[in-house]
Amino acid sequence: MSESLICLVEDDPIMGESIVERFRLEGFGIDWHIGAAAAYEAIQRKNYAVVISDVRLPDFSGDELYTRLTSTMTKAPPFMLVTAYASIDKAVSMLKAGVADYVTKPFDIAELVHKIQALSACKIPEEAMPAHGPLGVSATMRSLADVVPRIAKRASSILVNGESGSGKEVLARHIHDVAASGQEEPFVAVNCGAVPDTLMEAEFFGHERGAFTGADRQKKGFFELAHGGTLFLDEIGELPLAMQVKLLRVLQEKRVRRVGGERDLECNFRLVCATHRDLQQLVSEGRFREDLFYRLNVVTLRVPPLRERNDDVLWIARRFLSGYGATNHEPVKALHPATEAALVAFNWPGNVRELRNRLERACLMSTGSVLLPADVFSDHAAYGGEESPDAPSLSAYMDRCENLYINNALVQHHGRITETAAALGISRKSLWERMRRHRLAGQEAANE
Repeated sequence: MSESLICLVEDDPIMGESIVERFRLEGFGIDWHIGAAAAYEAIQRKNYAVVISDVRLPDFSGDELYTRLTSTMTKAPPFMLVTAYASIDKAVSMLKAGVADYVTKPFDIAELVHKIQALSACKIPEEAMPAHGPLGVSATMRSLADVVPRIAKRASSILVNGESGSGKEVLARHIHDVAASGQEEPFVAVNCGAVPDTLMEAEFFGHERGAFTGADRQKKGFFELAHGGTLFLDEIGELPLAMQVKLLRVLQEKRVRRVGGERDLECNFRLVCATHRDLQQLVSEGRFREDLFYRLNVVTLRVPPLRERNDDVLWIARRFLSGYGATNHEPVKALHPATEAALVAFNWPGNVRELRNRLERACLMSTGSVLLPADVFSDHAAYGGEESPDAPSLSAYMDRCENLYINNALVQHHGRITETAAALGISRKSLWERMRRHRLAGQEAANE
């Protein structure tokens, strides 16, 4: 296997030497630190796959080391704590704080190796992700991401269907990024329902100076600005019939003329349109041109609502919290296990937009480092009660963690059961049983 780098924080020289020797035999690279302060500095400089830390250390504790790291790093590596002073209460508090796992002394070193192998295998480095980023971890969004490279450069127009707030513009930008292949190309996004009818032609085609009252300068329109890149027309169903005719002509001739202009300008772009409405129904009602519909409907992609892809909820939430913290130069807030459960259980009528808005409000209003259900659902809509729900039991929390952990491993190994079981350090049969219990599907399961 390719060498993963482990950070060990252990002040006992005998135990430290034995762990270092065993992990090197297993093919891991390992840095050994005796104190928490030295480890803290090293973890921020190096890309460790996993951190193994004793709780009792000479300068400050292992759990305090974890707390400091999560308050200063956008994404801390998975953290394994080792202690001889275990209790159920301590285990619950550590797990709720976000520690990946926990072992008590004396421990079986082979078991520790298996746990670290699983943690390092399921850690997906950010640099291994495509530059354009994934669309989600759910099966439907991964399938959608698989389709994009096949059509992004070849399709002249793509129609995206989906409810409001489901992420249609995210998909459009993903298509643009894949098609651009790292080149600088314009991306022009237009909400068709937000452009007044009286300004429609001037906004889309642009205008020359003096073309009409108030035109005190030359202005390029949306079509011209998108030349050589992508034009994203959101809510295409709101485009007036007169403008639909003009759009069709631009698509056919690939030329535009500014309002008040005397010559045509070359205008070639890939077109991505989005709508939450049934365009076929609009055609039958005479509110959308049939010829334009068929011109746009060559390739149609559907973005499912968030309630149909629960696996994406926590993935989106964590990405948003990480980005929010980085943008505002603040420590990244964590999600309480009860909050995670409430997020997954909620129906999300406003889709991804509502999820982001609720989390942003929670980040602004909450003074704690961990977001509770009441912070995100101040109206108690998620759980229908007047009081916040009790924190889940340790067994319920661990069951939820196992579900997410196995699902992430399946995502990384493209649903292949044998590879996933090997990465997790369990038998194929054991993985099958856990997948059946958690209602998870892998590629082999789908084939069978």
